[in-house]
Amino acid sequence: MELQDVEIESDHSDEDCIGIDEGVNYLDGRDSQELMNAEEVVEYPILDQTVNREKVGPQHFELRKVLGKGGYGKVFQVRKTTGNDTGKFFAMKVLRKATIVRNQKDTAHTKAERNILEAVKHPFIVDLKYAFQTGGKLYLIMEYLSGGELFMHLEREGIFLEDTASFYLSEIILALEHLHKQGIIYRDLKPENILLDGHGHVKLTDFGLCKEHIQEGVMTHTFCGTVEYMAPEILMRVGHGKAVDWWSLGALMFDMLTGAPPFTAENRKKTIEKILKGKLNLPAYLTPDARDLIRKLLKRQANQRLGYGGMDAIPIKNHLFFKQCNWDDVILRRVEPPFKPVLKGEDDVSLFDTKFTKQPAIDSPDESTLSESANLLFQGFTYIAPSVLEDAFKPHVIRARSPRKHSGGVLFRTFNNLTSLQPNFSSPANGNFNYDSALSSSVRDDVMDTTMSKCF
Repeated sequence: MELQDVEIESDHSDEDCIGIDEGVNYLDGRDSQELMNAEEVVEYPILDQTVNREKVGPQHFELRKVLGKGGYGKVFQVRKTTGNDTGKFFAMKVLRKATIVRNQKDTAHTKAERNILEAVKHPFIVDLKYAFQTGGKLYLIMEYLSGGELFMHLEREGIFLEDTASFYLSEIILALEHLHKQGIIYRDLKPENILLDGHGHVKLTDFGLCKEHIQEGVMTHTFCGTVEYMAPEILMRVGHGKAVDWWSLGALMFDMLTGAPPFTAENRKKTIEKILKGKLNLPAYLTPDARDLIRKLLKRQANQRLGYGGMDAIPIKNHLFFKQCNWDDVILRRVEPPFKPVLKGEDDVSLFDTKFTKQPAIDSPDESTLSESANLLFQGFTYIAPSVLEDAFKPHVIRARSPRKHSGGVLFRTFNNLTSLQPNFSSPANGNFNYDSALSSSVRDDVMDTTMSKCF
């Protein structure tokens, strides 16, 4: 059977409008399955003309700014120029196929990132909108997060108050817990991979080092991550599980409250030695609860670490450091963020590093050509988010005949003796996120270059 494109005239006149009376039961007392099985039901094949499926490519996005750059490509701010979401801003991650296919594990990581972004939907994880490819490149189109990297805010402020750190850590914990329930280890938790949305809430990004299909008790052995946040069991190559993410959380918490990761040195070798054997020095100004949580998260023996085993995030959430935390409010985004980004518009990039945003936004042409077998590695990469399709299928006109605070955050106070920069934030209005509260290169694979900025 040959399929051909047929041009169909669109007529949105009022004569085609269907009046809907909300008081009428159109199912005649039958459920949807009974209706589907009824003799009077006629089946029609779903054709491209029927669903008006949107075909998306790089030509449908206008490049606006560079947001980040790494060994694999760039991240751009882009504006959609066609379709139902014309004019909306997104972040576009561009990856070069030729660079990825040089290493089998890099190819696996790229495919895993694409699959995880499609499968995982959570209020504190970046949302994938589109994925597509050309002959030489892969494109991931994600929501644009105008609040910038947590790294930039931490750099400006020097250190966070414990209430501020508690807010960010609580949202990160729920994101990691959700990933773990899906059998996913994140493995690259650090300030550069935590972005803030326009309201000041956390979004985890960059899933290129994730490991899928890890159930309780299963170990993986890949040496990967950013060295200052890597757990000892990764460094020793003895096999690791989900508990590596809780070590990274402890290192991140230490970083937020002191201004640096717990174990650092002048080179990678000495940093690794400190992680494996160095003494953990906790500043005296930390509260006993903060000190206790950091110590329990930074246990070198994974089976002694808080969060190890089937309980996963539960003992961490129950720790006294989070005694003021209402986890139901956290998942519903009812807790007021400590900072609210002050933005001039949807396309504001002022909270991203000017080292990137001042660069010309050019997606350089890729002259490399891959073999047919190499291109088969990326078969099935294309994706359109269900939310985009739902918008596409909304009826043009529906005439209905019958019409029809909690704030748990603490505002951040700057340490004037640490930084002269004032935060570019103001107090927000409360937001209510409708979510299921029952959820109560070989270089990259070896070890990430910590000087490499990764936005997504």
